[in-house]
Amino acid sequence: MNTTTPRQRGSKELWLDAAYELLIDQGIDAVKVMLLAKRLGVTRTGFYWFFEDLTELHTAMVHRWESKNTGTLIARCAMDASNICEALFNLMDCWLDPDLFDSRLDLAIRNWARVDEALALRLKEADDLRVQAVTDMFKRFQFSDEQAQVRGLTVIYTQIGYISMQVAEARADRLARVRHYVELFAGTGPTPADTTRFLERHQNAGA
Repeated sequence: MNTTTPRQRGSKELWLDAAYELLIDQGIDAVKVMLLAKRLGVTRTGFYWFFEDLTELHTAMVHRWESKNTGTLIARCAMDASNICEALFNLMDCWLDPDLFDSRLDLAIRNWARVDEALALRLKEADDLRVQAVTDMFKRFQFSDEQAQVRGLTVIYTQIGYISMQVAEARADRLARVRHYVELFAGTGPTPADTTRFLERHQNAGA
């Protein structure tokens, strides 16, 4: 009979959060029950109140990534917008707000997928969904199928490059560049009003 108390067990979200931190900091090989228990200050047997084994934990971690990153990106692409530049600014919010899109998690998943064939397939599916979402966004604004697809690929590949190269830049510099990225992706410059609304959404956020 398992006699661990609720305090000794932690909670499912706490175990998942600890797994997230280890994945980000040290990679998937560090996500072990003993290390998680030590980080949480609880007994290792508490893990089995919430997960059958590490495989189930891994599944929960991947679901979190799919929901937070891919799910949010798709939702941002589908937001109402009066023109393609406003739509792109809605998407660019992801790259500046970690509450919308977690770049560190995306990088950790990509690194994990190098040693996990099943996850590599999930990652490809996620990237395909992201490209399709951006492509459909361009199509909404009368871009041809070919133009929409190439622009969608360019947007996603650019961001994957930022993530994979772990580009470090001052927040103010990146904010100043966003309107130029929007112009490059859209083939037309954003209006001052669209640019101002975007900048106002982020001007008070921390670096």
